[in-house]
Amino acid sequence: MTNTPPPVAALAAIILAAGKGTRMKSATHKVLHPIAGRPMLLHLMAAVAKLGAAQTVVVVGDKGEQVRGAVGAHAAIAVQEPQLGTGHAVQQGQAALTGFDGDVLILYGDVPLVRAETMHAMIARLNAPDAPAVVVLAFSPEDPLHYGRVICDGDRITKMVEYKDATETERACATCNSGLMAVKARDLFALLARVTDDNAAKEFYLVDIVNIANADGRHSAVVIAEEWEVAGVNSRAELAALEAVWQGRRRAQAMADGVTLIAPETVWFTHDTQLSRDVTVGSNVVFGPGSVVHENVVIHSFSHLQGCVVEAGAEIGPYARLRPGAQIGEGAKVGNFVEIKKAVLGRGAKANHLSYIGDATVGAGANIGAGTITCNYDGFFKYETVIGAGAFIGSNSALVAPVTVGAGAIVGAGSVVTQDVSADALALVRPAQTEKAGWAKRFREMMTARKAAKKS
Repeated sequence: MTNTPPPVAALAAIILAAGKGTRMKSATHKVLHPIAGRPMLLHLMAAVAKLGAAQTVVVVGDKGEQVRGAVGAHAAIAVQEPQLGTGHAVQQGQAALTGFDGDVLILYGDVPLVRAETMHAMIARLNAPDAPAVVVLAFSPEDPLHYGRVICDGDRITKMVEYKDATETERACATCNSGLMAVKARDLFALLARVTDDNAAKEFYLVDIVNIANADGRHSAVVIAEEWEVAGVNSRAELAALEAVWQGRRRAQAMADGVTLIAPETVWFTHDTQLSRDVTVGSNVVFGPGSVVHENVVIHSFSHLQGCVVEAGAEIGPYARLRPGAQIGEGAKVGNFVEIKKAVLGRGAKANHLSYIGDATVGAGANIGAGTITCNYDGFFKYETVIGAGAFIGSNSALVAPVTVGAGAIVGAGSVVTQDVSADALALVRPAQTEKAGWAKRFREMMTARKAAKKS
C-alpha cells in the first residue's frame, strides 16, 4: 500500500513479543492474531524486510514456541523470563546481536501497522549530522490517556516519563511515547546496562535510556507518527478496530489505483490482494489470500475469491466462489452460485449458474450448463475432468472423473458421464422417456378417495 523506501545499511530490529496477552482470552499468542489475513507480527517483519534489515530478533515469553514456529528462519528468538519491563526485554536481544555495530530498531509485535517509511525516517534522523543518542517515535492522540509523555524542545527530547511517574504539568503534554525507538547498537546496550528499577512499577523502563543520555550531555530526538500507525492491540475489540483501519486505507489505495468499489465499506481485502486498474468490485465482496485480478474484470456482489487468478475482461458473480487454484481466463464468465476450485476456465468459457467445477480444465469457449458438477473425489483420491474447447455441457449433468469431453462435443442435459466423450459427439446418458396415458389422473382420483375415507 506504500512505496518501498531504500534499504538501510547495517540495520537490525528487536521486536518485543513477550507479553501474555491475557485480554485476548486466546490459546493463540497475541501477536499471531491476523489483520488482513496475516499475523500481526508478520506485518511488522514485512515492513522491516523492506528496509533490508540484516538481523531481526523477536523477544518472547509466554507461548514462545508458537512465535518460533511462525517466524521460522526469518528471525532469531530471545526469551525474556522473568519479565521485568521493556528495558529488560530489549536486553534479551543483546546476545543475538553480538558483533553487530549498526542501527537498531526497537518495535512491538502488537503494534503491527508501522510503515517502512516511518522506520526509515527514524533511522535517517538517528544518522543526521547532530547525531542524537536515541530517536523516539511519538504521536499526539486525541485523548492521551495513560501514555508515557515525551517532553520536547522542538524535536529534541528534554525528558521522557511514564504516566504513573509524571507530574500534572508533564501529563498536560500531548506528545506521547509509542515505545518504538531507533538507537545505534553500541549506545543501546551500554545505556540499558545503566537503567534501574527505581520507579513506581519497579520495572526496567526502556524510556530511561533517553534520560540517561540526556544526563550524559547527549540529546535525543523525536519523530512524529500518526496515531493509527502506532496503535496497539490488547483485546479482540482493538484487533477489530485496527483491522478496520487497515481495510479503510487499503480501500482508499485501491480506488486511487483505478479500481471502482461500488460500496467501499463492504469490500474486504487481504494483505496480498492484487487488483489492476479498471476492475469493478460490487458490494460485499471478500478477497482471501492470494487473489490476483487483471484489468477490466467485473466482480459482482457477494462473491468470495481466494488463491485465484482472474484474467482481463472476465466477469465473476454475483454469489460466486473462487477457491485456491482457480484460473479464470480472459473474458470468461463465472455466474451466480458457481464454485471453482483448482480448475482452469479457458478464454471466453462460461459457467453461468449453480455449478461446481473442481480439479478440471475447461477449454476456451466451452459452456457449462446450470447445475453441472465435476465429481472429482471418490472418498480417497481426487481426479481430473477435461472439457475441450467449444464443448457444451447440458444442465444438471454430472461428470464423473477421470473423464474427458472432447472439443466441440455436446453432453445432453441430465447426463451422468462416466466415459470419455469424443470430439464433436453427442452424449446422452439417461433413460429413454416413457409415458403412461391417464396414469396421473387415475393416481389423483385414487389418492383423493383414500384421503376422504381417512377423514370419515
